[in-house]
Amino acid sequence: MNKYIAEFIGTFFLIFTIGCTGIGAGAGVIAPLAIGAALMVMVYAGGHISGAHYNPAVTLGVWMRGRVNTADVLPYIISQLIAAVLAAGAVKVLRAGIVVAPIAPKIGPALLAEFLFTFALVYVVLNSATAEGTSGNSFYGLAIGMTVMTGAFAVGDISGGAFNPAVAIGISILGISSWSNLWIYLLATFVAAAIAAFVFNLINPPAQTTPIATDEPPYETPR
Repeated sequence: MNKYIAEFIGTFFLIFTIGCTGIGAGAGVIAPLAIGAALMVMVYAGGHISGAHYNPAVTLGVWMRGRVNTADVLPYIISQLIAAVLAAGAVKVLRAGIVVAPIAPKIGPALLAEFLFTFALVYVVLNSATAEGTSGNSFYGLAIGMTVMTGAFAVGDISGGAFNPAVAIGISILGISSWSNLWIYLLATFVAAAIAAFVFNLINPPAQTTPIATDEPPYETPR
């Protein structure tokens, strides 16, 4: 249960930050910096408890890598999605009265942008937080947060920069993105996560794919 609570808290504050900076905070560098920083601190806060996925696509990738139990996959995703809905509700209360114009991404560029940076995100997570060669490092949270920040700067104006199905649901509730765009985020992010996990397993020694014990967080090295 502690793992699911940690996933809820981290996902909540990630999407809460996205909503509050995306609505009424003005354009420029504020949103990507705040979002990257929020993810970084929440990864450091929850990494030792749940692995700090905060993203159903990351959960898929970590599961394919063999570092999260199959029984935990659905509860992780449910916790993340509940957090997305409640975070969006909190933003609606705080940003009440602000008119939101939904983004109108072009399908092809948006699919590619979401695919590329979700691949980058999951690839970074797996290599910085689950690989034996980087075990015990203190930089994994910074690496993960900076990946999302970089993606938001690079392609935020193309796709909205979700890189996360839970974020996609949150921004749809908030009206930042239309519900008709949701399939773009779901397709791109889950496919990218699966391919990132495949590539990780391909280029890392088989010994690193040993499943963890039931009571160990996904980002801990097996003992």
